[in-house]
This record gives sequence, C-alpha cells and structure tokens, in this order.
Amino acid sequence: MNPRYDLKRIIDIEKWHKLQDSLSLVTRMAIITVDYKGVPVTKHSRCQAFCQGVRKDGNLSSYCQKCDARGGLEAVRTNKPYVYRCHFGIVDIAVPIIVEGQYIGAIMAGQIKLRDADLPLEQIVTRPPNAETDRKFKELEPEYRALPELSSEEVSAIADMLFHLCNYIVGEAIQKHATVDMYKKVLTAEPAAPDPVSAAPQAYEQIQAMQHELSSTLIEAKIKQGTERAYRAANPLLQPAFDYMYRHKNENVRLQDMAALCHVSPSYFSRVFTRETGENFSVFVPRLKIEWAKQLLETTDLSVNHIGDELGFADPGYFIKTFKKFESLTPAVYRKIYSREQRRNSAD
Repeated sequence: MNPRYDLKRIIDIEKWHKLQDSLSLVTRMAIITVDYKGVPVTKHSRCQAFCQGVRKDGNLSSYCQKCDARGGLEAVRTNKPYVYRCHFGIVDIAVPIIVEGQYIGAIMAGQIKLRDADLPLEQIVTRPPNAETDRKFKELEPEYRALPELSSEEVSAIADMLFHLCNYIVGEAIQKHATVDMYKKVLTAEPAAPDPVSAAPQAYEQIQAMQHELSSTLIEAKIKQGTERAYRAANPLLQPAFDYMYRHKNENVRLQDMAALCHVSPSYFSRVFTRETGENFSVFVPRLKIEWAKQLLETTDLSVNHIGDELGFADPGYFIKTFKKFESLTPAVYRKIYSREQRRNSAD
C-alpha cells in the first residue's frame, strides 16, 4: 500500500467528518468511512437506533460485519457502488474510493428501507432462523419501523453522487499533497558534504532533477483534469499494462515489456490488445500521448518542446511529426486555433 494513499494522511478527518455529517443529513442515510483494510477512519454519522441495537448484540453484530466486508469486496470488484440488502433486509451501499486504479477505502452508507421494489437487490448474508434473534427483533421492531424509506431512484442517485463526489475530493487531495511535497523538497534541499570543485554542478543537477519532478507532478495533474479516469480494460489481463502506461506518461513503453508485465507472450499480448482497442499497440500508444499533449496545449503555457519532452518524445522534431500525423497540423498551430476558438466563445 503506497503510504501517500493513506486516507488519514491525505484528508483532514475533522473536516471530512463534517462533510460526512452533512451528506448523511441530506441523504437521510447513515454513513461511515473506512480505509482499504475496512477499519473505520470516522465515526458513524446518523447511525439508526435499530442498527445500533443490533450491533450491540454479540451474535448479530458478526453478521453485520460480514455484510460490510462482502459489500466492500463487491464494490472493489466491480469498481462502482454496490447496493445490497443486509441480513435483516435493510438496504446498504458500499462506495469504493479508487485513485489511480488503487483501492484506498470506502464509504459505507445506508440503513434505510426501500419504498418500492424497482431495484432488485441481493441479500448478501443470510442468517439461520433463531428464537433468540426473533426475540431481539421484536424488541427493536419500533426502531425498525422508524427506519427512513427511500425510492429505488433516490438510492441509485445517492450511490452515484457519493461515488463521484468522494473520489473527486480524495483525488484532488492527493494531487495537492504531491505538489506540496515537491515544493518542500525543493525548498529544503541541501547539498551534502560540499566539494569546492564539484558542489556547484551537483547542486545545479539536484535542483534540475527536483524541478523536473515537480513539473512532471503538475503536468500529471493537468492531464488528469481532462481525463475522468484511466482506461478500464474489458479484458482484465491487459489492465496492468494500461495502468502502467497511464502512470508513466513520460516513458516510451515497449510491447515486449507490457507483455511481460501481463505475464503473456508478446504475440499473444499483441493480438489481445488489438481486439481490445481496435488498434495495434504501435498506433495506440503514440495516439494516446498526442491526446495528452492536446490537453497540455489547451490548459498550460508550456512550450511545445517541453510538452514533447514530458511525454517521452526526446526529439522535438519527432514529437511535431507524430502530432501532425494524428491531427494534420502542428502543435503550435493547434494551440493557436484552440486559443482563438476559446476567445470567440468567451465573446459570444
């Protein structure tokens, strides 16, 4: 687990809990946030009296924990909110928080009843009949009847809203921390045991390396703003290759290396990749880099040479040639046309 993806490290828990309380109030759902291990990082917001009573029972609480664990796993597996029924038939939602393809935690929401039956839901944990359990339910029956009721449409809309909102906030927090960390490195960097002859060149090289790393971080953030998420492969065998390409935008990835990463032969990887994308690997990769280049031309003032270098084009001429091959015009002309269109739209 990458430590920079630790929820407790990247978000202000106190502020996050205030947001969680507000979301709970608006949605009428109980909400709690857990890390990638399933350990709560916040307290429950609006936990219903019925569920509080059930979770205090040693026998019944174990079934609640099984529901939480199974729901979280299904959300991670499908990479989207998972709506299900608990062992008492109450509706719950597991909302995964996934950043750069890595699962870092989840929002567990719910403790409500459905007003209609339009949403077919799985009861993921079944509990064998038990006289003691029946007695406990009768004790808590008034609290059960008091559970909020929502329509299927409301539940689906809330699940999607929590998924997009929480992933956006956490993603932005990670980018902010990465940028701040880079600045701190630059500001606190000191040459160790300076040599009168070599100290200046070493310091210069060190600063250059840090500036390049900071620039890469900022460029990565700019590209992400224009890209909702990394490519999700229909064939999971290829996902490690796509994840690598999206995380290492400045590298010239080779088919052989991506095949090795996916533990298959280059020829088999090539066939599966072409079926997946509709393009040969040698066409898909440069086209993808040109799409990233267009985003940087549109959103930054970086020079054409700088953009080409950041995307792994060591030769500026080759970058311009490749760009023109896919877009039928040079990067400089593309930026000029885009800027003119933006000014015209603003005037309108």
